[in-house]
Amino acid sequence: MSISFIRVDDRMIHGQTCTRWALEYPCDGLIAVNDKAAHTPVLKAAYKSASGKKTFVWTHEEWKEKSQKVMESKSRYFLITKDPISMAQILVDDKFEPGIKEVIIGPCNDRPGSIKLGNNQSITQEEAEALEKIMNAGYNVEFALLKEEAIGNWKKFRGQFGFK
Repeated sequence: MSISFIRVDDRMIHGQTCTRWALEYPCDGLIAVNDKAAHTPVLKAAYKSASGKKTFVWTHEEWKEKSQKVMESKSRYFLITKDPISMAQILVDDKFEPGIKEVIIGPCNDRPGSIKLGNNQSITQEEAEALEKIMNAGYNVEFALLKEEAIGNWKKFRGQFGFK
């Protein structure tokens, strides 16, 4: 297994990801999938420098081209997207099989039209639909800035978005 941790985090790569979560889930490197960051040299460089580990910032297309090589690697990687919609695209639409079934939802800032679920964890209806797709594909979706600060599973919140 070369994907050791799956996370949605609107900051993508930062200290919590690189230090605290790496204690819970061993990793040799980070893979952030985000078209804007991958196409913006300054953003890409900033994300790469935020980690003391091997870090890749790829577009969704680059991810699709390289994901099999990642899975065949002996290195363990965190797979990170900026939003649940991108993660649903990878896990559900693209049918990527990471070998693990847990998705951790980290920071999602308050935005117009979002519903606050917890501290720094707000999602829109469109993101809720993506989380529902991920859950229905067999993944356990947990909301946690840090492991010890988890606020609950998607099943606890889905009713607020019209899911039964």
